[in-house]
Amino acid sequence: MTDLLETENPLGAYLRDRRARLDPAVLGFASERRRTPGLRREEVAQRANISPTWYTWLEQGRGGAPSADVLDRIARALMLTEVEREHLFLLGLGRPPEARYRKNDGVTPRLQRVLDALDPCPALIRTATWDVVAWNKAATIMLVDYGSLPPEERNILRYIFLDPRARAAQYDWESVARFALGSFRVDAARAGAAAEIEPFVAELCRASPEFSAMWRDNVIAGTHGEAVKHIRHPVLGPLAFEYSAFSVDGRTDLSMVVYNPATPDDAERIEAFLPQV
Repeated sequence: MTDLLETENPLGAYLRDRRARLDPAVLGFASERRRTPGLRREEVAQRANISPTWYTWLEQGRGGAPSADVLDRIARALMLTEVEREHLFLLGLGRPPEARYRKNDGVTPRLQRVLDALDPCPALIRTATWDVVAWNKAATIMLVDYGSLPPEERNILRYIFLDPRARAAQYDWESVARFALGSFRVDAARAGAAAEIEPFVAELCRASPEFSAMWRDNVIAGTHGEAVKHIRHPVLGPLAFEYSAFSVDGRTDLSMVVYNPATPDDAERIEAFLPQV
């Protein structure tokens, strides 16, 4: 019977499962004399600031379709992760929630180990606003040493438009810059970060006439990059990389960017060079 009810009301089943996983004592509720684990319905309703009766109906499949605001409040009350919150919206409204950007400057040790394992392929992790938050040794040597920069300056667009080394490394700087700016615009919009990038965009418009002109052009680009990226390395000379960008599982705000040497010769030169530095 329980399996049938969960099939008919998957939203209610999900809500019951999530509240059963919470510790009442940690959230300030008395934990004694409870017949079932987790929070009671009225305690979830209290934390979400909604009617206990309406929340009960929602779990029972009698409350009608909830609003996005109510689902957001329930998600916070149940302390859902971003992935769990998205699943809640899919169950309750049949669509994912609107994008909202949350700045997060760190990566897990697991992600850093993945980057390190990719040497000698340069690899980095960037946010939706193109701040670089992690990188491996090959990226430091082949692209730019982000560790030598203050955290607030570890941004790919800032490097492309304001650092002379970026121009020296590119064979067609304008094309690269225009494509990067268009991709940045798409990533920020998808992440719901329009408000967050306004000060950054204003700063770059003041610092770089070229950025300002390209921004006014409203160029939009795809996010997959060139099939092959050519750079001039100050020691190794011309190098070619196959560029790929991947979303990070469980972190919709992050992308992993990998530059795979395009030829065996490129790979051999990079491998021979890395131990020397």
